[in-house]
Amino acid sequence: MHAHEEDTDGDLVFRPASRPLPPSRGRTRLELRPDGTFLESSPGPVDVPQQSGGRWSLQGDRLVLNADDDSAADSYEVVATEADRLVLRR
Repeated sequence: MHAHEEDTDGDLVFRPASRPLPPSRGRTRLELRPDGTFLESSPGPVDVPQQSGGRWSLQGDRLVLNADDDSAADSYEVVATEADRLVLRR
């Protein structure tokens, strides 16, 4: 889950869904699966979550997300990985 309260300049902080987070109007959820697929759920325009998915890969220190709908790939620098925290930078 995106813990936006913990973001810093340019860094996005994600925490496990099992970790309690303060109430929020909506949070992005990013699930990186062991088989190389991912699911992303983001707040939609009428507060209904919108889901998308695709394939993920690591290219050096970059996390690359390629959506199933062939839209442009998203790429993030992996800043930190810990048992209960993932930090990404655009």
